[in-house]
Amino acid sequence: MPTLYETLRADIVTAMKARDTATATSLRTADAAIQRASMDLSKPIDDALVVATVRKGVKNLADAKAEFEKGGRADLVAANEAEIRLLEKYLPKGIDGAQLEALIADAIRESGAQSRKEMGKVMAALKARPEAPLIDFSAASKLIQVRLP
Repeated sequence: MPTLYETLRADIVTAMKARDTATATSLRTADAAIQRASMDLSKPIDDALVVATVRKGVKNLADAKAEFEKGGRADLVAANEAEIRLLEKYLPKGIDGAQLEALIADAIRESGAQSRKEMGKVMAALKARPEAPLIDFSAASKLIQVRLP
């Protein structure tokens, strides 16, 4: 079974052969970011690095999309949405709301956190879990803030 990176590279070739410049450009940008992250970290390219880099790219695109919406740039909003959908294909499926709430409840219990000042303990407990790569930590942070006084 091919790795995520091999799949991404194969999709770049497919998009180039199909003369789909938008897809090819988006995927080549992601490929460059992955290679740059590999060099910066002095690590070989593996699935974890690909997921982390693509997740960061999706987050940046989502932030840019929000700014474009504020500025009334519907054309750029649509372009960012299309690119986000394209890149999400390379990300594992995330944890749904009920599972995330259960994980947060367990992490709060494990860490013994009593207030928002101890939110770092809860986040550390979440990051230590095997499900950590699938957790959206910005959403988790908001849920933790709601649960802790």
